[in-house]
Amino acid sequence: MNFTLSEENEALRDVARNFLAKEASLAKLLVPGATVEQSGYDQLWPKIVELGWPGIVIPERFGGLGMTYIDLIMIVGEMGRTLAAAPLFGTLAGAWAIERAGNEKQKAELLGEVAAGRLKLALAVSNSDGSIAADQSDATALKDGESYLLSGSRSFVVDAQSADKIVVMAKIGADDKFFLIDRNAKGVAVEVLDWRDPTRQVCSLRLNGARGELLEETAPETWGWIRNRLYLLLAAESAAGTEKALADAVAYAKERVAFGRPIGSFQAIKHQLAEVAGISECATAGVHYAAWALTEDDGRVDLACAMAQSYASEAYRDATHRNIQVFGAIGFTWEMPNHLYYKRARANAELLGAPRTQREEIVRLIERNAKLLAA
Repeated sequence: MNFTLSEENEALRDVARNFLAKEASLAKLLVPGATVEQSGYDQLWPKIVELGWPGIVIPERFGGLGMTYIDLIMIVGEMGRTLAAAPLFGTLAGAWAIERAGNEKQKAELLGEVAAGRLKLALAVSNSDGSIAADQSDATALKDGESYLLSGSRSFVVDAQSADKIVVMAKIGADDKFFLIDRNAKGVAVEVLDWRDPTRQVCSLRLNGARGELLEETAPETWGWIRNRLYLLLAAESAAGTEKALADAVAYAKERVAFGRPIGSFQAIKHQLAEVAGISECATAGVHYAAWALTEDDGRVDLACAMAQSYASEAYRDATHRNIQVFGAIGFTWEMPNHLYYKRARANAELLGAPRTQREEIVRLIERNAKLLAA
């Protein structure tokens, strides 16, 4: 197990960093009431497609690049560092659902379109209370000939408004299954939420007899396989955002002078920044471990991904809060981007369940492993 980045990893990260530094701007969001559409959400996507990012981890046999999850976090991390607004999260999430739950025909027809940038996706799994795959689902499906009719709702669906197709988790009896629906089909209503993070498009989805295609290989472990990858996406964004919050705070502490000296020379500021530096390193290490575990299909992958998301999301929230404290009064203003990072941090910590949700999962996994060892 070696977490040292290769030259290829670093080159990919640098390409992504330089591209997003040029193309992703937060300037239009630094006004009260700004929305994700004002951030260049639609304009950035075609340029991302040209770089091949939608197909980075789609297998080569389906038209993707077939790269590793370590490669993926190089790109996702830079997306998080710049708060670049584009429908990459939803498209990756939907593609993973198809890759895991679709049959060979469905995968062959759809994943190549995703990799080529001709098909944008979203994944709808959350209930109105934020729970996922709970005993009581907000969405249900009924068989109707060769297809299914879906009714109910899904909440907090990332990139649903811009998607061409949406993968929906709905219940048939007691079982969770995945279905593919057209975004503009009859019985499908999408509403963009007034989300706390204006750099991400988050929507509600209402279904009224919407016709859906069953992803035929859905199995009990399907959601866990997808969830691990979503944990990695959020954790990678959060770890990179933590690094950004620290770097900005350090730079400001060197420049801002109070009582005749830079504020970074005061012990209270030094301690704050040193603590953030520590949690930043740990968050990055956790993300790298989770990416390695997914790439190698390691037996501890569930534990690694849950740990990465739990720790990185809390680290990001703490780092952005302290960043604003170091900046002082100016850090609270709309003219500065600090609040956008804080909002992303708060949203990332809740989107797939609060950090305590992952910690509960970690405890269950540790208990299960202990029982297996004892047996």
